[in-house]
Amino acid sequence: MGYSLAQIAEMVDGQLVGDGRISIDGAAVLADAKPGDITLVDTAEKAARLGPVEAAAAIVPRGVTCERLPTIEVDDIHATFSRLITLFRPPRVARRIGISSKATVSQSARLGADVDVHPGVTIADDVEIGPGSTVHAGVHVMAGCKIGQGVTIYPNAVLYEDTVVGPRSVVHAGAVLGAHGFGYKFIDGRHQLSSQFGWVEIGPDVEVGAGSTIDRGTYGPTVIGEGTKIDNLVMVAHNCRIGRHNMLCSQVGIAGSTTTGDYVVMAGQVGVRDHVHIGRGAVLGAKAGVSNDVPEGTRVIGIPATEEREQKVKQAAIAKLPELRRQIKALQAAVDALQRAAGQGESKAA
Repeated sequence: MGYSLAQIAEMVDGQLVGDGRISIDGAAVLADAKPGDITLVDTAEKAARLGPVEAAAAIVPRGVTCERLPTIEVDDIHATFSRLITLFRPPRVARRIGISSKATVSQSARLGADVDVHPGVTIADDVEIGPGSTVHAGVHVMAGCKIGQGVTIYPNAVLYEDTVVGPRSVVHAGAVLGAHGFGYKFIDGRHQLSSQFGWVEIGPDVEVGAGSTIDRGTYGPTVIGEGTKIDNLVMVAHNCRIGRHNMLCSQVGIAGSTTTGDYVVMAGQVGVRDHVHIGRGAVLGAKAGVSNDVPEGTRVIGIPATEEREQKVKQAAIAKLPELRRQIKALQAAVDALQRAAGQGESKAA
């Protein structure tokens, strides 16, 4: 179904600039936009550099001029564009299916109202699942797990024994919660696994990305705090206690017994050694190698990770090394020449 540009401007409470009679029948980003689509141009710089495009119109921030296209100026460009994507491409709504006859559910498991359990799921003894939760195909929930209200667990995730998942949390496909911690003692020529009596405890409103792993504690819990978001392919080791509202980006690896404060950000491929503390609000730049505590509010980068400004000074100095090397060689040549000249002068005087 199509709409005029003027109708869309009214829907999103935006300021129309240009011909409001243009018909809009889709929404797409610039790279994918075709005739009849509305797109978004989210900065003044992009609007100024905009080349030929096939889109019919654009959503822009208020006050931004885009000479090539009619526009609708709005306060929150991404929230507005999300509304338009939903308008033209409504999300697929999954129907509730209840408990599939092709799932294996222990008689001692306790499932709340309106729980969906898809085919191929295994739910072991004494598991509790809160109302409105969804467990997708191929998930294995082992004995004693407790899953809160409104949780979604995507296909083929595995929850080891006694894992706790807080309400409204999301566990994406292939994630593993509660596997054995990688703790070994070397005894009599062999690596012997440490105790694995702990569990994993996921707080409310947490998201665990696809293929991520969170190991169980040795004696107590490995904890992920409320509202923390974990990207795909992240590793959190045994006994870690991750604070509230942390952001752990893809391929982060956190070694055992590390703790973080609230609102910590770890960018892609950050590596954190065991038994350190990352203070509240700290930001760890991509590929940072953290081997010591990071104070609250600090930004660190590099290997080993140091305060951002200090690391940039070091990198600037390293970048100058080739020129310094050339200067040293030139100085050495000059010194050698002076020494030869001095030696010849002494010979003549003798």
